[in-house]
Amino acid sequence: MRALRRLPVRIRLALISASLTFAILLLFAVVIGVFAGRQVRSEFDDELRVTAADLQQKLPVQPSMTGPVIQGDLEAIEAASAGAAAIQIVTLDGHNYHVGPDVDLGPPRPGSHAVHGYRVVSRDLSDPSGQVVARLQYAKPLSRVSHTIARIDLFLALGVFGGTALAFLAGLALARRAMAPIAGLTRAARHIARTRDPAVDLPKPQAEDEVADLARTLEDMLQALDAARAETEGALARQREFVADASHELRTPLTSILANLELLEAELAGEEREMADSALRSSRRMRRLVADLLLLARADAGREGLREDVDLSAVVSEAAAEAAPVVAGHDLRLDLPNGNGGPIVVGVSDDLHRLALNLVENALAHTPPGTEVRVSLTTEDRPGGEMAVLEVSDAGHGIPPQLRERIFERFVRGVSEGAGGGSGLGLAIVRAVAERHGGSVELTESESGGARFVVRLPTARRPAAERATAGAARPLRPPAAPSAGA
Repeated sequence: MRALRRLPVRIRLALISASLTFAILLLFAVVIGVFAGRQVRSEFDDELRVTAADLQQKLPVQPSMTGPVIQGDLEAIEAASAGAAAIQIVTLDGHNYHVGPDVDLGPPRPGSHAVHGYRVVSRDLSDPSGQVVARLQYAKPLSRVSHTIARIDLFLALGVFGGTALAFLAGLALARRAMAPIAGLTRAARHIARTRDPAVDLPKPQAEDEVADLARTLEDMLQALDAARAETEGALARQREFVADASHELRTPLTSILANLELLEAELAGEEREMADSALRSSRRMRRLVADLLLLARADAGREGLREDVDLSAVVSEAAAEAAPVVAGHDLRLDLPNGNGGPIVVGVSDDLHRLALNLVENALAHTPPGTEVRVSLTTEDRPGGEMAVLEVSDAGHGIPPQLRERIFERFVRGVSEGAGGGSGLGLAIVRAVAERHGGSVELTESESGGARFVVRLPTARRPAAERATAGAARPLRPPAAPSAGA
């Protein structure tokens, strides 16, 4: 039953139709076969009795001194013995006379009976005085009847299986035709899933049946989903605009507050200086959070800064230098190309700087002091061109399994080894910047069991034919210095 349930509906319908047809035809064939067999045997027996009676009339018996003399019509005897028929006359004194095959038909008995594969009919032969002087046995082989019945059974079997096959094919054709509207709905659903465009007219059958009702219901559902998606996208767009505008507007007052707090801290002493220093640290964290939100809002809205050729090696080096205050006894190792051999990436320098800084700070913040943090920058050839590969690995405890799938989502925080924790936006920014630059980021496990983040970005390297015309179109500029707290 489980295998039957896995079959397509049209196959199951065709099988059900064929099974019902087979059952009906089989019952019909059994009834017809039994009736036909009985009719053939009855006609065979009637033929034997008629022929035997005819021979009885055409074989007169005359008395003589030596016994009864049977006089017969030779033509009648030859006609009766045709078709492998056997004729045997048994006199009362035990003499046997055979015509046709010499077959042991047994002693004469009244009626018809089967002996050694023959059907035998017996008749009495009398003299003119009416006294029985001999018995006539007329027999024909039963193989003729069996052959006829076998042919009838064969034709009935062919009819049963042929009718079943035709019923299966007809059921399959009807089921396919009946399922055609549903197949059309399935193709439309796949098109919608592929294009994500619910504004597609679903095919509707001409008949007002359940399939047409299903098509209209699905179309109403798609329209409702389209409207809901439009409302959601509109709300998200307004939210992104609000976050971007609010973040942008907050930068100016935060900068002013930071400047005033820095001046105030320089003039205060003692407990008042500690209070001003605490407010200054909080303001810097607020400015960092606002900058993160602004970067993500720009990425969501598709906005980006000026793209230029950026030396990724210099960007990573500056990010590592900027993270020096939070090294806290870590063993930070840089494996970067020397001189001008670093990969060149076409992108926004500030965003690339933020990507590298977030990865380094994330490794430093989530590993205990004294842990090695390694930063390396290499290139690799891919089918689509050369890729810059930035790896930041540590020897910490790694990422918990429950966070691996969500580590690049916004506001997902790991366990920090230091005081406090981040905003949960650092790795989300890494992924957003990498994807905006046509690259990717993935999390793997380092050789020491810690975390390894691998960022791949397409470089500005092009085939020689393209470099001849476009390679010098963009001036090579060093990355812009990151703003404080960015």
